[in-house]
Formats: sequence, structure tokens, C-alpha cells
Amino acid sequence: MKRTIKDFIFEKSLLFLALLTLAGLAGIVWFLFKEGMPVLDTISLKHFLTGHDWYPTEDPPSFGIFPLIIGSVSVTLLAAVLAIPLGILCAIFLSEIASSRLRSIFKPFIELLAAMPSVVIGFVGMTVLAPFLQDYFGAPTGLNILNAAILLALMAVPTICTISEDALRSVPRSLKESLALGATHWETLTTVTIPAAFSGIATGVMLGLSRVIGETMVVLMVAGGAALIPESLFDPVRPMPASIVAEMAESPFGS
Repeated sequence: MKRTIKDFIFEKSLLFLALLTLAGLAGIVWFLFKEGMPVLDTISLKHFLTGHDWYPTEDPPSFGIFPLIIGSVSVTLLAAVLAIPLGILCAIFLSEIASSRLRSIFKPFIELLAAMPSVVIGFVGMTVLAPFLQDYFGAPTGLNILNAAILLALMAVPTICTISEDALRSVPRSLKESLALGATHWETLTTVTIPAAFSGIATGVMLGLSRVIGETMVVLMVAGGAALIPESLFDPVRPMPASIVAEMAESPFGS
């Protein structure tokens, strides 16, 4: 009886915390819509989403966020293309190929990358990566899509690698016994281990890319800050998080 009461209290406590988290998320969404809806009194929703001009300080102001959307999507997609294969391959190496000694050395270093402040990573992009892109690729400016995507991929890899590696190592050993049936290590890995750990790998990818989508400081420092539709990987862009943090101080309260 006592154990049943404890289980009931524990279950309801977890339910309350889960509902509290959802309520907080709903509150954030409601606040954003409440503060953003008045812009539709000035322009139409279609022009807001498809307009190519972002000049909020002009008279009359122009609020076309299409270049900001394209900037966010382009940086995120390129970062995903770089981060997902690198993170998963790193996880496969640590879980299936590396020795326990090598794993104990490399895994802490990879996990420490996730703790690096984004402003430090952005500073490295400005002072090291930007001149490199200009000198060796002939980019007109080193602050561009490629610069931002490389740094965002670097920030996403530790999360993808760590969670994917844990998922791969949690696959039961009994599922890997196809090695005894004549399958090679690669065949066992691709047909048994990875499919069995797919849900964990997908979770790691989602969590890693969620940081890429919402990252603010890095894209503010190295993406170029130009609210334009890019034509190549070396063009500057201005993702939406960068616009928010760059113009928040310029927006009158309640406007």
C-alpha cells in the first residue's frame, strides 16, 4: 500500500512537470504571436512572408522577411549536410571501431566541444576562418553562408555524436551475432546495428540541429548580416535569429 502511494505521487509529479513544460512552451508561442501580430495592421501577411525588403527604420517601414527566411534555411541546411554525416560517422568509430583506451581519450574532448561558448566560436570564425575563405577560395567576404554553416556544424557534431554513440552501444549484443553467421563487420553494422539504433540516432540529429536552427551569436558574427537572397555559398546572409538580436535594442518598447 505504501509503495502504491509513492508510485502514484511520483507518477503525478512527473505528469505535472511535463504539463508545466508544455504550458511554458505555449506561453512563449502566445507571447511571440501577441507581440508580432500588430505588424499585420501595417502590411499584409503575404507581403510580410514574401517581401524582399527589410528596412524597419524607414518611413514607411518595410517588413519583408523572405530574405531572412532564406538566410536561415540556407545556413541550416548546409550545416546539416556537414554535421549529420560527420557526427554519425564519429559515433560509429567510437562505438564499433575504436579501442576502449582510444574512446576514453576522444569522447571527452568531443563532449567538451559542446561546452564552448558560441561567442568564442564566432570569434574564431571572424579571425581565422573568414580570412582563410577569402585567401584560398577567393570569396568577396569571409563572413558568409559557408563560414556560418561550418561553425554551426562544429557546434552540432558533439550532440549528434554523443547521443548516437550511446544509442549504438545500447544495441543488444545478441543482435550483433550475425558476425558468427559469416557477415562482415561492415554488413553487421549497416544491416543490424544502425537500424536497431535508428531512433536514438534520429534523436541525436534532431537535438543537434535544434541548436543550429536557434543559434544566434555565431550567425550574428559570421553570416555577414546582409538581408539579401544569396546566389552562392560565399554570399552574406542574415538569418532571423541574427536580426532579432541585432535590432532588439533599436525597437521602442511596445512598438
